[in-house]
Amino acid sequence: MNAPIIAPAPLATGLARFGFGELPLAGLINRYGHPQSGSCYVELDDFTVHYRDEGCADKPVVVMMHGVASSLHTWDEWVPFFQDNYRVIRLDLPGFGLTGAPSKGGGYFAERMLGVLMMLLDHLGVEKASLIGNSLGGYIAWNFALAHPQRVEKLVLIDPAGYPMRKVPWMIASAALPGATLAMPLWMPRALISQAMREVYGDPGRVKPGVVDRYYDLSRRPGNRRAMMEIFRVLLQVNRNELQNSATRIAAVKAPALLLWGELDRWISPEHVALWQRDLPGIRVVTYPGVGHIPMEEIPEQSAADTLAFLRS
Repeated sequence: MNAPIIAPAPLATGLARFGFGELPLAGLINRYGHPQSGSCYVELDDFTVHYRDEGCADKPVVVMMHGVASSLHTWDEWVPFFQDNYRVIRLDLPGFGLTGAPSKGGGYFAERMLGVLMMLLDHLGVEKASLIGNSLGGYIAWNFALAHPQRVEKLVLIDPAGYPMRKVPWMIASAALPGATLAMPLWMPRALISQAMREVYGDPGRVKPGVVDRYYDLSRRPGNRRAMMEIFRVLLQVNRNELQNSATRIAAVKAPALLLWGELDRWISPEHVALWQRDLPGIRVVTYPGVGHIPMEEIPEQSAADTLAFLRS
């Protein structure tokens, strides 16, 4: 039997520096999910779900869900505004952050995402919560409210996926390229993540130190890049098929809802705001001039204040 070919240590280090390969999970947990930071882990549907349960245990519950290629850290600057008056639960969605891929494989279809959320709420003893979701997290939030209305108090949807996109973000569209699911897990340079961050912020100058490094590092959790490509392919299929009939489904949502949208969102067009207003006439809307796809990172104080005003109303 031939011996395996192992790159010399200096070469391996050099390749890693240029985005090749994965980073050790233990190191990522120590940096981004150590128990001393409040991080917790639970086995749900073959995922080791990374979550944080903060704030006041006897107060109303809010659950915060991030978008594609992100993590629960996207809410870091929101938590201080909520923790004195709410129990704040946030999680890394399956396939992202420190939750990562399932140990035995399997798909990332919407029903599975909703199931993981339900299992987490049951695990934490939460009967009812207000759901806050950005982008993909917004899609999960309103679909959960539709499937389980008795478990949802209110909805806050931040630049959510919901209607067909005429122009799919290039990062998601790249999953349809021949060989993408093989090549991207092997190599994804930091410059690619940096470019994506510049696109999702209305003003790239608001990207804080360390944010790009965090996104980049977590994309290199073992299994995450392959999971991301698989999820992007699912999203492309959902955009072609399921979202074509979303108007009727969205109109059936009963929970009171707030819609927040960055007017410079380059990933999901602000033109969708009018569609949400058409199908959910009672929805409250706040839009932000000069802001992009992730207002909770770009303008945390203002977006948190608007959300709190709605939750308290």
